[in-house]
Amino acid sequence: NFDICKEFGIHFYPTFRVCASQDLNHVGADRELQTVRQLMVNFLQNHTRQDWPVSCPPLEPYRFVQWHTLGFNTVILDLMMYQGLTVKRALSSEKSLTEKLGINSFPSAYLLHPNGTHGILDVQKRLRFFFSSFLKLLLGVHRKLTTSGAPQEPLLEGSRGPGTAEAWKDFEKSKVYMADLESGLHYLLRVELATHQTLEGEELKTFKDFVTVVAKLFPGRQSVVKLLETLLEWLVSLPLEKIPFDAILDLVNNKMRISGMFLSDQLQWVGCQGSRVGLRGYPCSLWTLFHVLTVQAASRPDALANTGLEENPKAVLQTMRKYIVNFFGCQECGKHFEEMAVASLPQVKSVDQAVLWLWRKHNQVNGRLAGTMSEDPHFPKTQWPSPDLCPTCHEEQDGIHVWNEDKVLMFLKQHYGAANISPKHMYSSQHEPNREALGAPDNKPIKATQEKTVAPESSLLHANHAKQSDVEGQAGTGAHKETRPGVSFLGLGFSSVDMSLCVVLYAFSCVFLMVMFFFFRVRSKRWKIRYNRPYV
Repeated sequence: NFDICKEFGIHFYPTFRVCASQDLNHVGADRELQTVRQLMVNFLQNHTRQDWPVSCPPLEPYRFVQWHTLGFNTVILDLMMYQGLTVKRALSSEKSLTEKLGINSFPSAYLLHPNGTHGILDVQKRLRFFFSSFLKLLLGVHRKLTTSGAPQEPLLEGSRGPGTAEAWKDFEKSKVYMADLESGLHYLLRVELATHQTLEGEELKTFKDFVTVVAKLFPGRQSVVKLLETLLEWLVSLPLEKIPFDAILDLVNNKMRISGMFLSDQLQWVGCQGSRVGLRGYPCSLWTLFHVLTVQAASRPDALANTGLEENPKAVLQTMRKYIVNFFGCQECGKHFEEMAVASLPQVKSVDQAVLWLWRKHNQVNGRLAGTMSEDPHFPKTQWPSPDLCPTCHEEQDGIHVWNEDKVLMFLKQHYGAANISPKHMYSSQHEPNREALGAPDNKPIKATQEKTVAPESSLLHANHAKQSDVEGQAGTGAHKETRPGVSFLGLGFSSVDMSLCVVLYAFSCVFLMVMFFFFRVRSKRWKIRYNRPYV
């Protein structure tokens, strides 16, 4: 940008120029964020009204006669890209206004609803980040437009939105839902990985490490844990350098009919449900899964004993890194994640640091994806945890928001801990929803739907635009099928009849070897007695 800087006479960085009748020039040693922000706000606030651009936010204070619209200048700027509310500011010197509204401490926010109700905004800390976060989470408040310029469709009452008839599930954002975790495993094992005909080399090692970490750390139902442990034992005991993925699918679908082993083949998003098809879903569940695994690794230091990963505090993060690079459907997302890992992952020296590293990178991705096409307008990508979930996690230094990472770590361990995982809306092994969790009456049958599993349009780590994964549900990858004679067993060409014959042959061979052993042992003793001569 040398030519541009030369044309406009810019010699110091950062320098801000407003192309209007007045120029904003900040020259000096103090170029800290708070100083620059205040300079920008003051410039806009003091700019002559007739010279303001059309898109310039109204920052002038409102008088008593305009008491119905209030706000503060920096919060106004924070909410510029949102619709569904208007933020105005008023001065503390406007005594008649503050007395009428009952405001006696500053800064404060007064919220007025279209239905006529009003009152002081209840925030735990009177900080800019708290006010802005609270306002963004109000019902009906969302970003104005997508990056394509098309307005987002509103969320339909009582449903996920256009394109689906599945009922909306109420959920608590303070909870993690096992249905999301199990649905993520189902999609990962039966859809995303199923696009690979075989696994070998680095891909096979990555898959083995992933199964190892999940089997040892996943705080799920016993039926799912048993499936993961069985899959791990099979992978470890199999002396093959190349495995057909159909064999893995046969085991995941439990074609050998092992009792007590089950993973639902239904996508059942709860905390990860989106307002429309293609938003959130699997990417959200994958983030959630690895957050849970990092917390489990920190809470259960002996869980990875005798796996070769027990001395590695970055075991979960390295497994996630390799999985995203090798298997995740969005290659550009994998590239972005790899760049973050190369830059800072070597700095992680403990399991607690691993928990915080993943949290920082998730927030970094949220900041990059905010306002893009992959963002769900009803679940905006904000810095998490929000003040309403963890008020002690947020602090302010010299007017700049900072995280209290000690409090954040405590919150993450509680939020992603096993005790905070809700079983609500999970499917049972009989392909029926958990009646106790759903509250369904015993006499009302619930039919299991059979739908084609479609890859999510949103991406896990996409930085520029939404990109649909290459993976699509394939016929037979998402449903349990009956095992019949002649059907391939574990993808290796054996039928159930063949396996029965193998067992019989194995037993017969053992008996035959034992008989031959005793026969030659007795014959050897007789030979020694017959040909043994006493010494003279």
